[in-house]
Amino acid sequence: MKLSPQWLRDFVPLTVEDRQLADDLTSAGITVEGVSGPGESAVFEMEITTNRPDAMNHYGVAREASAIYDLPLATIAPKLPAALPAAPFPIQIDEPQLCPRFTARVIRNVSVKASPEEIVQRLALLDQRAINNAVDATNYVLWETGKPTHVYDLDLIEGGKLIIRKAREGEKLKTLDGVERTLSSSDLVVADAVKAVGLAGVMGGYDTMITEKTRNVLIESAWWDPVVVRRMSRRHVLHTDASHRFERGADFESTVPSCNRVAEMILASGGGELHGHAVDVIVHKLDLAPVALRMSEVHRFLGDKPETGEAVRILKKLGFDLLPEPGEDAEFTVHIPSWRMDVEREIDLIEEIARLYGYNQFPNTLPAFSGAVTESPEAAKDAKLRASLLALGYNETVSLSFISHDDAETCCDKPVIELANPLSEEASIMRTSVVPGMLNMLAYNLNRGLDNVRLFEAGAVWHLAGDKAAEIKHVCFGSTGSAVEPGVHQAARPLSFFDLKGDVETLLAAFEHKTLHFDAQAADYYHPGRSARVLLDGAPVGQFGQLHPDVAAKRKLKQDVWIAEIYLDALYAHGLRQVRYEPLPKYPAVERDFSFVFADTVVFEKISQAVSNLDLAEMRSFTPAEIFRGGKLGEGKYSILLRAKFQSSERTLREEEVAQWSAQIMKALEGLGGTLRG
Repeated sequence: MKLSPQWLRDFVPLTVEDRQLADDLTSAGITVEGVSGPGESAVFEMEITTNRPDAMNHYGVAREASAIYDLPLATIAPKLPAALPAAPFPIQIDEPQLCPRFTARVIRNVSVKASPEEIVQRLALLDQRAINNAVDATNYVLWETGKPTHVYDLDLIEGGKLIIRKAREGEKLKTLDGVERTLSSSDLVVADAVKAVGLAGVMGGYDTMITEKTRNVLIESAWWDPVVVRRMSRRHVLHTDASHRFERGADFESTVPSCNRVAEMILASGGGELHGHAVDVIVHKLDLAPVALRMSEVHRFLGDKPETGEAVRILKKLGFDLLPEPGEDAEFTVHIPSWRMDVEREIDLIEEIARLYGYNQFPNTLPAFSGAVTESPEAAKDAKLRASLLALGYNETVSLSFISHDDAETCCDKPVIELANPLSEEASIMRTSVVPGMLNMLAYNLNRGLDNVRLFEAGAVWHLAGDKAAEIKHVCFGSTGSAVEPGVHQAARPLSFFDLKGDVETLLAAFEHKTLHFDAQAADYYHPGRSARVLLDGAPVGQFGQLHPDVAAKRKLKQDVWIAEIYLDALYAHGLRQVRYEPLPKYPAVERDFSFVFADTVVFEKISQAVSNLDLAEMRSFTPAEIFRGGKLGEGKYSILLRAKFQSSERTLREEEVAQWSAQIMKALEGLGGTLRG
């Protein structure tokens, strides 16, 4: 819905700029999603909740602004000339429960023509097409006050009266959109003595519409039952600005003022004379029950602020009438204005006070609790995990706990837990993996122009274990784009397997373990050859790698995506690593290089494991220094330069013992089929 901030200023003397006004309205619950256009052509894109039809117009939003800034609100008081004597136009209500009030006015000798330019421009800002001065007056009043009205060509109403009745089964009505509709007996219509001339609260009839030939006009402003309007709108697939408001509950007391406002505008632009006073047929009143408000309850929910005077000011600015009740506690009987059908209870009034006072003005407090507060035994591990990922440049996210069957089949081979009443097929089972949600969030960012994205999410996943649901904790982190920020000192470099492997190693380094190994047994949705399984002390704790190209193509991901999953239940079996002080060694280190040729089937994991099994106490590291393929090595072989570092914290190492350890290493490497290069 669109509203004009310039139009709002007709009712409230605002001094703030449009964008500040938009922010303040949004903070008060009247959401402005965007501001477009310069100066007097500015337009607010509004998102008004369904329980607030009173704010679906300029005057309603102006009322909110007057309460926010404590400014006076102008009244809409139509100025009409004296009416010529005339008999009241006959209104017959056969369905009083569905139409408890119907108001009408007659104007004769009207000149139907184009509306004044100011009216046309204001309607155009709201994407409303100008038609003629009589019809435009009803549209203008709709957007000004929120009350739908309608105008008839009085000379085309047969029998000289209007009847509000149920439609006859099979009765025809051609509506203003030019469509002939077949009515049912559940439809409510406005009819003359012969035919239906309008679908009540939804759309008027074609046969009595205003044209350039019209000279006499009948103005209608009524209150319709929201349920019957909603049913007719859906049955005829006809959602209009009028039905949108009547479905949510219009202002019962606005029928006469809105009728007079339309009459004022028509007389100002097209001349003519008022004939008779407004015909206001009220079958029964629609009064809203008063609500008791206790300041003790306000302070119980909101704290010491706001004070009584401020709470009273807010409610009065919003149109509530407060009568003090005698007693020690500040208590009031609050009469609800006719346009606030959503306010029914004391807590509704407290919410009104809170949102206008400003949620940001309430101090952060913890709820009262008399029991013992115990911290989760895994709180420290969770905090360390989160801090490590944030330090690595990942941003924390949260996704839905539901996924589709396709996602479950792709990312997990365990039995799934079906939802009995799913929101949609895309959210029909409890998630068995955090990966689908992570891929959705990465795609969301990529589709909005972000090329470098790093995200992580920690949460539960579920699967069936027999006849019970098993809940386990996972953390998933994903990245795509460049590994480094390009600049004058370095060029951009795309993320690689080893960047993600380094992040995994950094994360796991915070936990106690003896060995950390990787093998190639990652899941099928990872790229073969660019993924690995993570084993901590021989037990699997996760997997990571590049997303499989087929999965990436299915999700329309146009650049490489890297994903890592850590199984927190398995990882948290290890305690956090205790930081221990060790003095720097006083004695020199000794390095030895070994150049071996291996078959391609011998991966470095096997080489590292074979050397590790020697359990050489003084060996501090064993790392690859260079790899060479091709040349005279032939197909299926590679040459690798391995570097071992020995050092003692107690003495200087002797040459013969280093030679002995080197011989053991060479023997272990030869046992893998390696050949020492000369």
